[in-house]
Amino acid sequence: MGIFKLKSDFQSTPAQQEVILKLAHGIKKGYRFQTLLGVTGSGKTFTMANVIALFDKPILVIAPNKTLAAQLFHEYKNFFPENSVNYFVSYYDYYQPEAYLPITDTYIEKEAMINEEIDKLRHKATSALLTRKDVIIVASVSCIYNLGLPTNYLTNAIYLETGKPITRGDLIRQLVKIQYTRTQGALKRGNFRVRGDVLEIIPPNSENIVWIEIKEQKINQIMTLDPLSRKIKDKKQDVLIFPVKHFISSEPQIEQAINNIKKELSERLTYFKRKKLFVEAERLERRTLYDIEMLRTIGYCYGIENYSRHLSGKLAGEPPDTLLSYFASAAGVDKNSLPNFLTIIDESHITIPQLEGMYWGDKSRKESLIEYGWRLPSALDNRPLKWEEFLERIGQTVFTSATPGRFEIENSSQIVEQVIRPTGIVDPPIEVRPVFDPSTNTNQIDNLVDELKAVVAKKERALVNTLTKRMAEDLTEFLKRQGFKCHFMHSETKTLERTKLLTDFRAGKFDILVGVNLLREGLDLPEVTLVAILDADREGFLRSETSLIQTMGRASRNVSGKVILYANEVTDSIKKAISEVERRRKIQLAYNKKYHINPQTIKKKVETLIPLD
Repeated sequence: MGIFKLKSDFQSTPAQQEVILKLAHGIKKGYRFQTLLGVTGSGKTFTMANVIALFDKPILVIAPNKTLAAQLFHEYKNFFPENSVNYFVSYYDYYQPEAYLPITDTYIEKEAMINEEIDKLRHKATSALLTRKDVIIVASVSCIYNLGLPTNYLTNAIYLETGKPITRGDLIRQLVKIQYTRTQGALKRGNFRVRGDVLEIIPPNSENIVWIEIKEQKINQIMTLDPLSRKIKDKKQDVLIFPVKHFISSEPQIEQAINNIKKELSERLTYFKRKKLFVEAERLERRTLYDIEMLRTIGYCYGIENYSRHLSGKLAGEPPDTLLSYFASAAGVDKNSLPNFLTIIDESHITIPQLEGMYWGDKSRKESLIEYGWRLPSALDNRPLKWEEFLERIGQTVFTSATPGRFEIENSSQIVEQVIRPTGIVDPPIEVRPVFDPSTNTNQIDNLVDELKAVVAKKERALVNTLTKRMAEDLTEFLKRQGFKCHFMHSETKTLERTKLLTDFRAGKFDILVGVNLLREGLDLPEVTLVAILDADREGFLRSETSLIQTMGRASRNVSGKVILYANEVTDSIKKAISEVERRRKIQLAYNKKYHINPQTIKKKVETLIPLD
């Protein structure tokens, strides 16, 4: 038996078993890249779960957005309840990066709203990776951003064991050193409280209290308590208390970093003064000296990540340490000298372009800050990985998509197609209807309202795809005035709110979900019987062949599913999308006829995607 224990009420079909064996064979043969070309609803996640169960190595799953990452996290957590399944996405509910606009002489200070729940889940992920082998981390593309040295994170963790000699004062000093805050009031993550010989700590990766009793300068007891009831949840022999922040440095590292920052500052000030840029020189000196004083006093400063090169001892231009560094530290290398963990890039046709483009957008913004004296040049080293650096840091990889892109097709040692759904459902029929019909003097919204009435009458669900966020909001308000229960979801919807919306939608708290780009890849909504795509003939990214196929796929988990494209002309993208769907339908119908399969709607329990424990 391997380290991953797959639990499922499903049995893999013969078609799935064939795919599982092919992918597993490719991993054993040492294939660097493989592609699983699986249609929507064919059980790609279940297929990959079966592949994972065959190998004893950590797993990184990368999704293109937080919503899909949440869904995958939930699915893998159900498949592997005895293993450590984790969620790692950007912890910002709102993020305005630091920027400078020279044309208007406008400095925009970094503004961020951190979601404490997601921060806890990130710490859970990294701490699990450094302490056990059976780890699956479902991440967004934020996994390629600077995170800090894993060795610093681990070596600065405090290991406490029953019977271990320690004084109360020493433990307090160690906690403060790794950014814990002492409090006399209510405890929260990253705080500790002292009551006589008892210390109560809430680590960053938990909501539970770690209760530590010290007697005669030894640890007498270690327990975890429920933060509300204060009931004992567990008695422990030992515990590892991780730092509050991923960016953590020892005193010698900080002193060395301060010396290096001063040298860089001196060189940069000389440059500015030689160019007679006195405003830039004064600005940079004031800000940097303040940051140095904060580093020296409390070991931390606002925007500390901009000094990560100095704090980590790296050379200029060296790649940053990201979540992939934690994987490398935990997994080592395989017989082919590749990092010994398996990467699954979900919806790769959209995830890969995101991974490729992150570095360049960040670089452009930082260069302006450096040129005008807001940051030292070393701030450029606080960045996402370049695409080439990312590829160097992952090992064997499986791309999964219903519409793989050029990179996957050109670089995969094998492309394994999974067109048959376990439920026997075929791709939904597609109708093209006019945006405006002069013969009846009606438009797409009039027609849509009639279709939605039929869906609601049958207690089913509908997805409506618009071109813009504004249109999604306006259409939602219009439909509400017509008496429909509906909601919109787009990129400005907060991370955890998105997952709640999808749960409420499936549970029938509302019937119609309106959106733009988030209603495409991977959403598993078996109650949906209608997908309506407005303005389908507007050629572009949102109405490309790939986008249309992905959006139409949301109706392929229900036997009553159908798709309506509202278009005045049948564009090349519409023609190609319909042609590909028809190709798949022929294969699926022939398979069902051959094996006497009666298609069944997918049955899936409605559950919260991210359990908040």
